[in-house]
Amino acid sequence: MKIIEGVITSPDSRVGIVIARFNNFINSSLLQGAIDALQRLGLVSDDNITVVWVPGAYELPLAVCVLAKTGKYDAVIALGSIIRGGTTHFEYIAGEVSSGIASVALNTEVPVAFGVLTTESIEQAIERSGTKAGNKGAEAALSALEMINVINAIKG
Repeated sequence: MKIIEGVITSPDSRVGIVIARFNNFINSSLLQGAIDALQRLGLVSDDNITVVWVPGAYELPLAVCVLAKTGKYDAVIALGSIIRGGTTHFEYIAGEVSSGIASVALNTEVPVAFGVLTTESIEQAIERSGTKAGNKGAEAALSALEMINVINAIKG
């Protein structure tokens, strides 16, 4: 029996991070968590990390797609936060961002980690960006690193 499991360390990997500027007070914590995880646990050097800022969460899928299609990155991490408000805007944006990012991974075969918070409140977003509930940016970075190694093992 052959079992393929990914490991976290991936020092030679090139990782793109696409981050939404909207809700920056939340997203900057996600970014710091992702970079910290890449460097400390994945051993990825600064030179192999590219950060791309976009206006909001809705723009994430396009930028993620462009990065993935360049062939320059072993994985892409999408970071942002969508916080429910008083209108149906939340459902439209959250659904489109989620399906758009998933589509990129399936169509490019480049691992794309989903580090986009979809929360009911600002308090929940704060909890998930580095306080009570951990840092979802760091979790996305670890998923990206593991998937790089899983995909390489499958193809290798």
